[in-house]
Amino acid sequence: MLRMLRIQGMLLAFGGLALLAPGESIAQGGADADSREVMAYALTEAGLAKYTQATRNLHALPNHGSGDCDDDSASKSLNAQAARFNAIPGVQAAIKSAGMTTREYILFSWSLLQNGLAAWAVDQPGGKLPPGISKANVDFYKKHEAAIQKTGGQEQSDDCDDEEDDTDDLDDANDA
Repeated sequence: MLRMLRIQGMLLAFGGLALLAPGESIAQGGADADSREVMAYALTEAGLAKYTQATRNLHALPNHGSGDCDDDSASKSLNAQAARFNAIPGVQAAIKSAGMTTREYILFSWSLLQNGLAAWAVDQPGGKLPPGISKANVDFYKKHEAAIQKTGGQEQSDDCDDEEDDTDDLDDANDA
């Protein structure tokens, strides 16, 4: 469970700016190609089934000790992210056994994030589909939103301090 949180956290840390800040992506060249690939990726039932199984497999990985929670050496490309994930013991095998490559898993994850954000934007008053975003992918995300949310992000990390835990500790200290 802890390993999956680290992987999900790394997904958000690695390349997030490249996918969410187009100007930054264009300046980086390779990251722009990755952004275009994420935007062009088609979400499918088969892909979601593989992604869900891969995520289950990752959740089942044993905790091999605490990871480096302060690691800020963010990989900029999908290939670099995949290489970094593959360096974590058991990750590549867990994903491959579900029928995906690590790179496909990361690509699917980014597509879910991007289309989830777009789905949220569209649902806002006056919201419109962002340029370059596939309506079919947003519709797919909305149709499968409950299953997608159930797939990941259900655990809480207990080996890395996060702001929420620090705030709770301060609240507890003030209450004493």
